[in-house]
This record gives sequence, structure tokens and C-alpha cells, in this order.
Amino acid sequence: MAETLQQKLDLVQQRIHAACARAHRDPAGVRLLAVTKIFPVDVIREAHAIGLREFGENYVQEMETKAPAVADLEGARFHLIGHLQSNKTKKAAQIFQTIDSVDSVKLARRLDAEDVPLDITIEVKLSHEESKTGADAAGLTDLVEAVRTSRNLQLKGLMTVPPWSEDVELSRPYFAKLRELAARHNIAELSMGMSHDLEVAIEEGATWVRVGTALFGKRKKP
Repeated sequence: MAETLQQKLDLVQQRIHAACARAHRDPAGVRLLAVTKIFPVDVIREAHAIGLREFGENYVQEMETKAPAVADLEGARFHLIGHLQSNKTKKAAQIFQTIDSVDSVKLARRLDAEDVPLDITIEVKLSHEESKTGADAAGLTDLVEAVRTSRNLQLKGLMTVPPWSEDVELSRPYFAKLRELAARHNIAELSMGMSHDLEVAIEEGATWVRVGTALFGKRKKP
């Protein structure tokens, strides 16, 4: 018998609690971001019905089509976790409450110019993979300053995506590096860890874990 979404959520929460216990952390300090990219609106509505409130989407255009159908979901907040092109900042500011993939001073300034209050997470590229996006760690100081001195942006955290590996321990150095960068810049939130490596991320200080597959199954692109 196929597991229900509630059962899958319970299993993810159990994993989070177990990882927090090993790391001597309060589970209340780890929040779950349900990654609903590519999944239809009814999946978001079902997730909301069982208590999920924070949702991650990768594409501005996709969220633009979903937004009218989820506008009535009380307390729901939508995070843009995919790369944001600077020519889409206006639409992104209209349909997302938080942008978790800010990677340049230029992008931060364009978002600020939209004159809409936005929570901001800076994405940091810590691997050498060409497919990965994010700010270079060496230039992080200027980007942090640009967000902190803006009128409309509230800096919340840092985010990173390590190279994929079946061996979750290979993610650990990237998570540890992000934690060090956050401490250096006095940034409280760390968005790191996904369905397969969330335990390691929590052990290294994650305050947000981005979970899609473990909740909704593997995505099938249309």
C-alpha cells in the first residue's frame, strides 16, 4: 500500500528529530521547506492541509501559474530556491515572500528596487561544478553588505547545494564551510540538506532542510 503524504511527513519529522538528538539540538530549531517544484497545485494544497506552511519552488514562470490557485492558503509562504535571472525580479517580488537564491549585488539591488518587503537568503557556491550557481565565498562580504543596507530586503540566511553523491558524508565539508561563513558574517539561518543528506546537514547546523523527494516522490517533468 502506498504511503500517504502524512505518513511520509511523519517519517521525515522522525529523521529530523533523530538527527537533532544525535547533535544535541532542539528540533524546534530545524524548519522544513517542502519543495513542490514541478508538482501540481493539489499537492501544495494537500501539504498545507496537513500543516506544512513553507514551500520551495524553482521557477518564477511555474509559480506564476500556481499563485492564483494557492492565494487562499492561510499562512503559506513561498520561497524561490532556484536561480533567479535579473530580468525576472519584478515578477519574483510579486509572487514570492522569500528569495533563497540571491547570488550577486546586482540581483540584490534589483530586488530592493521593486519596493516590496522580501526575506533574503544568499546562495553560496562552494563546489566547482559548473552547473551550480551561487555567490563566490570570497565576495560574500560585499553581497551581505548590499542586502543589509537595502531598504526592503531582510537578510535571513545562507544556502548551499553540495555536489550530489550517494555518500552523504561527502556533503559534510560543504555544510561545515557554510556554517563557518554564517558565523563570520553573523548570519543566523542555514538552508542546507535535502531528502538524502538532511541528517548530516542538521549535524552541521542546518536551520532549514529542503525536502521534496522524501515527501512527494520523484519528480516527472511534463
